[in-house]
Amino acid sequence: MNILVIGEEVNFKECQLKFKDNHRYLFANSHKIGKQFFFEADVVFDFIIESEVAQMELYSHPSRTIVFLNTTKISLKKLCKSLESTKSIFGFAGLPTFLNREILEVSVVSQEQETVLENVCKGLGTAFQLVDDRVGFVTPRVICMIINEAYYTVQEGTASREDIDLAMKLGTNHPYGPFEWCQKIGIKNVYELLAAVYDDTKDERYEICPLLKKEYLLIQQ
Repeated sequence: MNILVIGEEVNFKECQLKFKDNHRYLFANSHKIGKQFFFEADVVFDFIIESEVAQMELYSHPSRTIVFLNTTKISLKKLCKSLESTKSIFGFAGLPTFLNREILEVSVVSQEQETVLENVCKGLGTAFQLVDDRVGFVTPRVICMIINEAYYTVQEGTASREDIDLAMKLGTNHPYGPFEWCQKIGIKNVYELLAAVYDDTKDERYEICPLLKKEYLLIQQ
């Protein structure tokens, strides 16, 4: 398959690690460049569409190309509300570290898309898990909530970041500790995902720790 990756270098490298064999890769760090490769691609993974919603125009007309949109912070239905057809468009958990896993976490707008999804995932050589079309998906939501709780623990003076990371890796067999994972995902992504999930659910579990918010605001300056 010809796979077009629209995003950052880290996203491109993660795609290469995830879909290793028998694929040709095209890379664009913007939608403007991506348009040049669009009709060469069998599959598009768009990692940056959430921050450039106006670029949904690129997907406004039905195409043979299968499109996966990073919808971690916005629902697929909301993102695609102006599209003529969504038959070949899927949501996926596209924050750093969440693509290169055994199972591809995806969402659909309608059940009619599931056959298309099964076929493309077979071609990509990946298992997939269909989840509800809600912001945060499942795994990113859980991991970001753990990161948030870790920030509360540091804020309260209960343990250091290093001790929390070590305890989580040894105690739960996670590949990274909460603060290591936050660094890999990016504090901006963690903060914005938690904010989106809290706005969606109004669940106090996702209320952002003041220390995390402080660090997020510092990188915004």
